Amino acid sequence: MFQGTGSSVGKSVLVAGLCRALTRRGLVVRPFKPQNMSNNAAVTEDGGEIGRAQALQARACGVASSVHMNPVLLKPQSEIGAQLVVQGRVVGTARARDYQALKPGLMPHVLDSFGRLRAEADIVLVEGAGSASEINLRRNDIANMGFAAATDTPVVLIGDIDRGGVIASLVGTQVVLDANDAARIRGFIVNRMRGDLSLFADGMAMIAERTGWAPIGLVPFLDDVRRLPAEDAADLRDLARMSRTPGSRTRIVVPLLPMISNFDDLDPLLAEPGVECVLLQPGDAMPSGCDLVLLPGSKSTIADLASLRRQGWDIDLQAHRRRGGQVIGLCGGYQMLGRRISDPDGVEGPPGSVDGLGLLEVETVLAGAKTLSRADGTLLPESVPVSGYEMHIGTTAGADRSRPFLRRADGSGEGAVSPDGRVSGTYLHGLFGADAARGALLRRLGLEAVPRDHDAGVEDALDTLARHLEIHLDIDALLAIAGSA
Repeated sequence: MFQGTGSSVGKSVLVAGLCRALTRRGLVVRPFKPQNMSNNAAVTEDGGEIGRAQALQARACGVASSVHMNPVLLKPQSEIGAQLVVQGRVVGTARARDYQALKPGLMPHVLDSFGRLRAEADIVLVEGAGSASEINLRRNDIANMGFAAATDTPVVLIGDIDRGGVIASLVGTQVVLDANDAARIRGFIVNRMRGDLSLFADGMAMIAERTGWAPIGLVPFLDDVRRLPAEDAADLRDLARMSRTPGSRTRIVVPLLPMISNFDDLDPLLAEPGVECVLLQPGDAMPSGCDLVLLPGSKSTIADLASLRRQGWDIDLQAHRRRGGQVIGLCGGYQMLGRRISDPDGVEGPPGSVDGLGLLEVETVLAGAKTLSRADGTLLPESVPVSGYEMHIGTTAGADRSRPFLRRADGSGEGAVSPDGRVSGTYLHGLFGADAARGALLRRLGLEAVPRDHDAGVEDALDTLARHLEIHLDIDALLAIAGSA
């Protein structure tokens, strides 16, 4: 099990790289994360949803993703509450304080899923959540030491030297942990070292001396990791600071709303030559010279629409539309583009309805069962293939649905397009990952996109990461630790 001294120390990426490295060694490998908190989710082959990071790790293993790889998923809907997904299915919502009391009832599901994976694999790589040193949450814990204790799983602790204080964070974790929990940690990894590795050789030795843990490796910063899907919104905001490439022929603006979801939809565009993706942060003004405004998915459509209005981006969007600019809404963004959004049952918050942006003649009702499905079809009018998935609550209807954005494989229409063709909405996630569809959409903006295989780029990044870890980690020592369990 890989736990971290804090959030965003690189646990997900290191596990993905080790999944690929060990699979290349001929082992049957499975990833597992008992509890995840993320609005970046994926539809699994067995028809549920899990965190996007575990879907990437399954891909690194060369296997289909399963709901058992992430049996508990929390999807934040507000600052204090989240949707609760257990073994791929929504079971309700929980406030942060109430969730603590639910954990004992969730542990059997966690152990059931872990047992299933353990029975089919040579090795299961378990990813912890947040920080191992959150001793205030140790009681009823299912994500870190509580899981490790319940399954007698040895732990390797990861620290991030790039954020500073890595010696204190690693040694300090041992200090604050209960003695039995601290004894479960068998080794440590220092991640994201920049510059001369020899400069931290003494640091590695000092950590090992003070903790008694085996030094598994000092991992240099790897730029290729940016080609892999980001797991949480903090990673996306880091990308925002690096995404501005003046001189590009096409500019796409994406407002970053508080409850943004499934934002790996943006990855293919961020990697596209000739495209500048401007990721708007709160307080930013929407630039006037853009070709496309892309409204991404949202875990809380009505709340995010209110946030968009507070920023004044609705006014900017109307001005962009009057200038002849194009607009595409994905999932929650599609719902925002319509005339009205109704939530009669209080799915997202207090029951009620609000006016949408009015750029499409459609209305959405947030009710009914959650749609979770993989989808294939063709983009209209180009008739090029698209593939992706749907993950949403609600149905959308109205006059502009008579002009569908795409045609599903079963012949039915999906999405809506305005009469002049400049405003479109779709529930399909993964749209830009389909190379032909991405090229067709960019040609609508006047850019002749260079043919590029996005999936091949992700595979190459995983292979590069695996080779990187083979060099800088003592993987044989990791296998020995796992074998001693």
